[in-house]
Amino acid sequence: MKKASLVSVHGGHSGQFCHHATDSLEEIIQLYIEKEFSWVGITEHTPAISDALLYPIQRAAGLTPESLLRTFGKFMVECRRLQKKYSSKIEIFAAMEIETYSGYQEFIPFLINTYRPDYIVGSVHFVDDMGFDYSREQYDMAVETVGGKDELYCRYFDQQYAMIKLLKPAVVGHFDLIRIFDADYKKRLLQPEIMDRIKRNLNLIKDLDLIMDFNLRALVKGADEPYISRVILEMAKELEISVVPGDDSHGLGNVANSMASGIAILEELGFDTQWQKPRISRY
Repeated sequence: MKKASLVSVHGGHSGQFCHHATDSLEEIIQLYIEKEFSWVGITEHTPAISDALLYPIQRAAGLTPESLLRTFGKFMVECRRLQKKYSSKIEIFAAMEIETYSGYQEFIPFLINTYRPDYIVGSVHFVDDMGFDYSREQYDMAVETVGGKDELYCRYFDQQYAMIKLLKPAVVGHFDLIRIFDADYKKRLLQPEIMDRIKRNLNLIKDLDLIMDFNLRALVKGADEPYISRVILEMAKELEISVVPGDDSHGLGNVANSMASGIAILEELGFDTQWQKPRISRY
């Protein structure tokens, strides 16, 4: 069997363009090259659309949706520059990780038409405009507002389904991020009303021939398995969905984090490790 090459379908957040990351984008790309990655998707976060959707750390720093939009524009210019500069050493995709808050149905197409990314990663970090992954306190507040964890999961997967159906992102980011602060997630995922939604979403991903991000950042944060959870990963394998590692790096310290163990999991389950590349979007 040919050895799996190092790739990241979802990575490269930098302190230069992301307030909760560190280091410059060029330094991060140089480290991908040093670690002999064959290709990497630089998938910077899209900006918030309103003040209410700013993360606490952004608000504390005095950032605004307008300033974040300007920064995102600078990111795309710099990523294209580095894409050309290092083209003989690594294949770089200038991509973006989108959001699904109120108004995204119009805002994300605007960003796509303006910046023409190579592809998009479809992620969900907000449910009903409530962030849930920034802190346990934020997560617990979202749970309380919607009436329980089961309901939060159901709304998350419903929102994810609508986003996938509308935007058809080349990559679906950290499919089950909603489990982030739930110690009982392995049992909760099996709840019929939740599992039915998971199966529905996986079938849509299969029908659209999208890639699922095997997101290794969960391990950096102390989880015992990446996003995608084992039970979901096994269903993805049964459906022959393409699953590709993503380090979701947020600085030099976690470029290629847990990549060897992530690849080993995919090899154990029989996934094709001659990694499918994201389709370049033609907007």
